[in-house]
Amino acid sequence: MRWARFRSNEGRTGFGVLDDAHITEYEGDMFGTPRPAGRALARGAFTLESPCRPSKIVALWNNFHALRLKLSKSAPTHPLFLIKPGTCVVGPGEAIRRPSGYAGKIAYEGELGIVIGKLCKDVSPHQAGDHIFGYTCVNDVTASEVLNENVDFAQWCRSKGYDTFGCLGPVITPELDWRQARVVTRLDGVERQNYPLSDMIIPPEELVSRISHDMSLLPGDVIACGTSVGVGSIKDGCTVEVNIGGIGSLVNVLGPGSS
Repeated sequence: MRWARFRSNEGRTGFGVLDDAHITEYEGDMFGTPRPAGRALARGAFTLESPCRPSKIVALWNNFHALRLKLSKSAPTHPLFLIKPGTCVVGPGEAIRRPSGYAGKIAYEGELGIVIGKLCKDVSPHQAGDHIFGYTCVNDVTASEVLNENVDFAQWCRSKGYDTFGCLGPVITPELDWRQARVVTRLDGVERQNYPLSDMIIPPEELVSRISHDMSLLPGDVIACGTSVGVGSIKDGCTVEVNIGGIGSLVNVLGPGSS
């Protein structure tokens, strides 16, 4: 099953299970007890939205061996993370907007996202799987030159928290064999990243457990598992595609700046 949120061509919003031909609508709470609504929409009659509306994205840094070796970093013993606000989230097909007054580099990072399915606080690694609803694709966008704008304080949250800088989608896949999957990021059709998720230093269940001891994770929250080698810049008008087998392709374009 691939869970998705949608907006119909008439402006009605909802959620359901997506297949190649249509979306089967459900009612209730996606993270509670969803029930079939008894209707479906054909492809072309709706637009996909972000598959969840997180209160926050917990974004990992230095969580892949290949990148840590390239950067000459030690493997972390606890997740190294920052917080992206829920206001930064956009879905598939939505534009990434350049921040007002910012003309510097904007970077893409293709990642696997863990979607939390129920309130998660102080859980063990053994319990963590019960709190994972599924997985989605993430493009963790960064205003690169803001990050180290102040030499006294690295501005991780500011540089990554602008509106539209948290791209999620296209769907949430509950049953994903992430150990066999790869993240492939393409820029205007040219492959820029292609790395195995099996190279992850701290795996999903342990990430959920560790982070749940640092803060409460709410239904719909997303943990972005970090990226690997191949991060680069996006020029205005460029299309970024993040693809993970079993989930699909998340496609966004860097559009003009906000007014």
